[in-house]
Amino acid sequence: MAKVIAVNISDRKGVIKHPVAVGECLVDFGIKGDAHGGNWHRQISLLGQESIDKMTAMGVEGLDPGKFAENLTTTGIELFTLPIGTLLEINGVLLEVTQIGKECHKGCAIKQQVGDCIMPREGIFVKVLKNGEIRPGDEIIIK
Repeated sequence: MAKVIAVNISDRKGVIKHPVAVGECLVDFGIKGDAHGGNWHRQISLLGQESIDKMTAMGVEGLDPGKFAENLTTTGIELFTLPIGTLLEINGVLLEVTQIGKECHKGCAIKQQVGDCIMPREGIFVKVLKNGEIRPGDEIIIK
């Protein structure tokens, strides 16, 4: 079963996100209180624990949820294989996949440490189509 293992936000861009108990998802914005929210195509970012584990295997330590600035840390789903336009439902919240990966402009601390970072290749971005709340442990359903 695919599920959310952490919901993460930050109040400004360019910093590691911290876990919260509940993410309030708003249409045309993203997660309330997150600096990356707004009316654009990258409202919420997702990264799988399986991808994070690849970086751990390369010797990177302390990769807690949010270290890659992902809003939702997931497990049990290979996110980067989902086609653009795929719909995901999490606790009634409806999300649409809008982008797979991203360009890494600055080279984060992880890339500087080990010469690689998984987020630009395996992270995905979604926009919110239906309001609601997401919590750790919620099931992810591919529609």
